[in-house]
Amino acid sequence: MRRWRGPFIALLILALALPVWAQEKPRSGGELVFVVPSEPPSYDAHQEETFGVIHPVAPHYSTLLRVDPLDKTGTKPVGDLAESWTVSKDGLVYTFKLHKGVKFHDGSEMTSKDVKASYDKILSPPAGVKSLRASAYAAVTEIEAPDAHTVRFTLKWPESSLLLNLASPWNWIYKADILAKDPQWYMKNVMGTGPFKFVEHVRGSHWVGKKNPDYWDKGKPYLDGYRAIFISNSAAQVAAVRGERAMIQFRSFSPPERDSLVQALGPKITVQESPWDCLNFVSMHHQKKPFDDKRVRRALSLALDRYEGSKALSRITLVKDVAGIIVPGTPYATPPQELEKLAGYGRDINANRAEAKRLLREAGVPE
Repeated sequence: MRRWRGPFIALLILALALPVWAQEKPRSGGELVFVVPSEPPSYDAHQEETFGVIHPVAPHYSTLLRVDPLDKTGTKPVGDLAESWTVSKDGLVYTFKLHKGVKFHDGSEMTSKDVKASYDKILSPPAGVKSLRASAYAAVTEIEAPDAHTVRFTLKWPESSLLLNLASPWNWIYKADILAKDPQWYMKNVMGTGPFKFVEHVRGSHWVGKKNPDYWDKGKPYLDGYRAIFISNSAAQVAAVRGERAMIQFRSFSPPERDSLVQALGPKITVQESPWDCLNFVSMHHQKKPFDDKRVRRALSLALDRYEGSKALSRITLVKDVAGIIVPGTPYATPPQELEKLAGYGRDINANRAEAKRLLREAGVPE
């Protein structure tokens, strides 16, 4: 059995009297303290895939594009280091113009050379260097830096997902000169162009970042800094928020944990929920009897009461909605009317189970 949780934040807890998005004008200053359930295995996002890297380390870096944080569908790319971009009529050439005056935290200027070097590392990593996302750019044949503030991607076939792939939060832009000397340098060191500079990482305790006064997007960041505290135990995470030692935990809390925090903190706390998936995959061995018969597999799916099951489980687990593999309510999710046509997703459980019994009889399998 495999468990998978959808990419959308299931539950957001803020120990703030007034949420930032409710203010007409953002307020500057202060330190955001948040809980991270795990620590980064290394500091190089190109080689990692855990939130333990993204949450504490990403604020030190920029990406070429990013997903629009105000777009609830999570499907709209906007520029980060890219000021603008164009796509050729045949869909094979993407040209990006970069913001000027962007500086790395060591004071050096960021140019197209750094973007090219970073993506060269992702697409064609040197020997001994991992790249977990190279396959996402299989269509890319060449990356060029024709001038200091232009980057060009050439493809061998049109790829509609390219912009969203370029907006991946893992594709941090590193300094080309550092990569040329040591492509593994970023595994143990931090130096980007992001809104916060690195202060310290105390293993087993915390990670600290401070405001970058030279950040290219003037007026930002609003915070003076942030502190990520590492707490793996769920009960201890709840205690940290309840005791106001932390303001937020980005990985979600269960409904009972949510309720206990609301009861303890009252008006000090804001709860935000959105659709999510929490899936348990039960795989049938289709080469062994009786599951080598598709009628038996279909019967098992029909017999499961997903709708009543989700109601019961939602009171004690992160299971909430009945859905397909894509988070419900998002652009690529299967619409409910289509989902209900699939075996086991129809709402008439009696009819489903009657059909399941018929299939088992037909297959010669006892109920």
